[in-house]
Amino acid sequence: MSELTQLSRSVAGLTVLVTGAASGMGAATAKLFAAEGANVAVTDYDEAGAQSVAEEIAKAGKSAKAWRLDVSDSAAIAQTVTDIASHFGGLDSLINNAGISAFHPLDDDGYDETWDRAMAVLLTAHQRTVRAALPFLRKSACPRIVNIASTEALGATAFDSPYCAAKAGVVGFTRAIALELGKEGITVNCICPGPITTAMTAPVPDEHKEIYARRRTALRRYGLPEEVAHMTFSLCLPAASFITGAIIPVDGGLMVRNA
Repeated sequence: MSELTQLSRSVAGLTVLVTGAASGMGAATAKLFAAEGANVAVTDYDEAGAQSVAEEIAKAGKSAKAWRLDVSDSAAIAQTVTDIASHFGGLDSLINNAGISAFHPLDDDGYDETWDRAMAVLLTAHQRTVRAALPFLRKSACPRIVNIASTEALGATAFDSPYCAAKAGVVGFTRAIALELGKEGITVNCICPGPITTAMTAPVPDEHKEIYARRRTALRRYGLPEEVAHMTFSLCLPAASFITGAIIPVDGGLMVRNA
């Protein structure tokens, strides 16, 4: 049997920026990267939450620092990404995870405001963070971009059109820039989480979650934030150097069902 090439499965010493990292999937992602030896920039609109995650990581003897970041603010994105790269001496992975819910019936008052906010936070922010990070990613030996979308980009839910449209845009954006940046060795992939136990799904009663999961998912349960984080982590490994433009559901088999 021929020997495998020495493609590393370690992120030790690499630097990752995670948006929306104060809770849920973002916090799980930050903690996982830190546990594996990466330097982690924990960013979130919730400054206290981001600081709490960074402190928890630091108490475990790992490397992390918190920044407050409103991803709807283009100037804040540019400054924060620069500050992060300066603090850690570079940037290797960008995880666009920050998100909000945007459920709004089409003909109700306030729809335009919900639409604009959804596009700003869930889609426009992705391209702005990517563009701000590119000068630093181009200097990395292992440049990775992972955009977090949703299975709402692959299917849809009634009365959720702002969210569905924004997340579908993330899928299209991912595919396009994967082609654009591929010649530079920068990989760009997209994860589409399904039903995950996070603050966003917390208002749903547990019994309703159980009914939905048993009817809709192959695994018959909601997922954990860490289960999404592990896929994100895998896509950022140096060994994941030939995966780009992929749209990967992490949904317990939600999207494979016909009914």
